Amino acid sequence: MIMNKTEDFNMQAIDKIIFGDNQFFGINHMSQEKAQQLAEMFYDMSNIIKVYDLAYNAGIRGIMLNSNDRAADICEYFRNSASKYPGLNWYPSIPYPHKYANLISEKGIIPTINEMLFKDNSALGVIGMMAKGGAAVFGKDIIKLMQMLVDIEMKMFKGLNVKVIFLQNIITDLILGYDIKEIFYEYCNYIKKKYKVLPGLITQNMPILKSKLELWGIEEVVICSSFNKIGYLISPGIDSYIQTSLNNDPAKYQLMAMSTLASGAIPAKEAYEFINQQNIQSVVFGASSKRHIDETVSLINR
Repeated sequence: MIMNKTEDFNMQAIDKIIFGDNQFFGINHMSQEKAQQLAEMFYDMSNIIKVYDLAYNAGIRGIMLNSNDRAADICEYFRNSASKYPGLNWYPSIPYPHKYANLISEKGIIPTINEMLFKDNSALGVIGMMAKGGAAVFGKDIIKLMQMLVDIEMKMFKGLNVKVIFLQNIITDLILGYDIKEIFYEYCNYIKKKYKVLPGLITQNMPILKSKLELWGIEEVVICSSFNKIGYLISPGIDSYIQTSLNNDPAKYQLMAMSTLASGAIPAKEAYEFINQQNIQSVVFGASSKRHIDETVSLINR
């Protein structure tokens, strides 16, 4: 099945600069000590909002947010403060694997499914979820289960201006490893038809993913991957990434770079001189200080 164009759907340009969220949740791939410091700093929600304000004031109008438990509070704040942040676009990243792993470890598989189905659902919402979930379980329909999971994860982003819905790399690369075309096709199609936004795929193997999407005729997709000059979190290697980006047609696949500083291993000026030489449409980065935010925005805009 070819999915070159979806009816009544137009490919829209994504934000050039997007603000990430790893710093808010104590994630640092190079230093556990730094990760702990960040977790303590941003335990207070008000500190998270202060950094978002710094990013917004620096001209950033795109936010990528993982669908973890704290994300719901962040979304609620921005819904209630929409007039303060005109023009803000959202890039949800779903699902948040640790959330499900922790629930299953604590409660088991069946109680976890029940909680995700019934938590914070209206009566009509519950009926809809039960219908879809029952059909999926009894029919062993992985596609219906996928759609149900997407709907559950996207509930917290209701009312926000969502531009792309990303599938987390741990899911993307697992499906890619098994070479399952149908799930990619159905995911992208569902996002476009139900949510009227671009589907996004996060991966640690951008060249292979893009080549598979091309082979399968799946277009109008945003691909987000690590992209840095030292090959940090990149597979199979930086040369293949450079070649893939140079040959890319942004009308079919918009490329978004993350881990551009390789968790601090590359100086910012050097990192973005390299990035700005590539055919990349967007950069997502995280920072926790005004100086780092302003510096990064300035370097990317050069």
